[in-house]
Amino acid sequence: MAGARFTPPKPPSRPEGVSIWTRWKLARGNLFEALKGTLYRAWMAEVKTPVRNAYLANQPSLVKTALIDRPDDFPKAEVIRRTLYDLLGDSVFVTNGEVWKRQRRMIDPAFEGGRLRDVFPAMEAAAESCVARLAPLADGREVEMEFEASHAAADVIFRTLFTVPIEESAAQDVFRAFRRYQRAAPVLSMMDLVGAPAWIPRPGRAIAREEGAKIRALLLSFVERRAAEIEAGTAPDDLATKIMLTRDPVDGRRFSPNEMLDQVAIFFLAGHETSASALAWGLYLLANDPAAQDRVRSEVRAAGPLDMSSIRKLKFTRDVFRETLRLYPPVPMMVRETAQPERFRERDIAKGSMFILSPWHVQRHERLWPDPDVFDPDRWSDEAQKEAQRDAYLPFSSGPRVCTGAGFAMLEGVLLLAALVGAYAFAPGPAAPKPTTQLTVRSENGISLRISRA
Repeated sequence: MAGARFTPPKPPSRPEGVSIWTRWKLARGNLFEALKGTLYRAWMAEVKTPVRNAYLANQPSLVKTALIDRPDDFPKAEVIRRTLYDLLGDSVFVTNGEVWKRQRRMIDPAFEGGRLRDVFPAMEAAAESCVARLAPLADGREVEMEFEASHAAADVIFRTLFTVPIEESAAQDVFRAFRRYQRAAPVLSMMDLVGAPAWIPRPGRAIAREEGAKIRALLLSFVERRAAEIEAGTAPDDLATKIMLTRDPVDGRRFSPNEMLDQVAIFFLAGHETSASALAWGLYLLANDPAAQDRVRSEVRAAGPLDMSSIRKLKFTRDVFRETLRLYPPVPMMVRETAQPERFRERDIAKGSMFILSPWHVQRHERLWPDPDVFDPDRWSDEAQKEAQRDAYLPFSSGPRVCTGAGFAMLEGVLLLAALVGAYAFAPGPAAPKPTTQLTVRSENGISLRISRA
């Protein structure tokens, strides 16, 4: 099977019997390295601390309980809202209850039905721009693909949201500030995991606050400009206009400018940072599996010009992107809290406990996936693995809180992979990347690949 020869890197697990101080130091660098290797086999694990206990649930039935069957009993953890507030405010990503339900009622229509067809030309223009931007570099030299993937994904989100390419200077400012922000604000730190009080300073918090304020100020200028264009009747028919004109079917109100700013911030996080992470890892995986890369290139060229019709023909390319999301899920952990006492797997779980669902561990779980650490796009056409694909694959979450832009992200990812591999050949750089937990799964040392004309 294509890809079965290559096992990409994952962070080492912590040794057994290490001290709390050693675990703390490991987590400061990379939370994955502070966790035991048994999590890739365990159905549930408990982390005991003097403040409160945390539980990491891998068993598909427990994941289903929290995300699908009883989501209101497992709300987003307050620590996530607190960590991301400097950037996201009270956006749909961090809210709960009726506030969240109102936000989803107003956001979901922008991504329904034929809306993907409407935004495809903007995605296509961003893909063409990325291909052109890489042309002068395609002479076999090393290229830092995390940077290029971030540029491409940011271009997609600005073109689809605001009909503005990333080359505009204000958009470039947002792009640079966000790179600094996401390095300073990991989604979960060891202090969060052990339940340390909010008043204890977190490393990088000052940087995150400063960069978050810069990003929000720049995004606010786009929101205010669009509000003025809507008032004047000159607004383009893009995602921002659609959302800003949508009224809540319950109370009839639109988003206020500040509410819209919060939502634009999460669109930028979800539509840019997660897509950039997946694209960079996907190109890395293909660079290390020449046979799979050749299959993608042949499929792309046989499909003809990249449009909505030909994208549907790219089955293997789509499976490569799915496999990338399995091995390197952009959001590695989803942190919930228990709204009431629970009892799972003969453990009593107190109200207010941290309940962590980890796509990183579930999607590499040794009891759920054959050869879980191997890059194998063909597993997605293997009938024997269909059960695991249904129950143990959650890169976009699941249930009522499933990512509203999941279809958008899949279309964007397949399009960008197809456009780039159709034009260029990718080969590994001298150093293997080191996966680490930031806001998304990134590489501690970047992802350098050699690029040449295909």
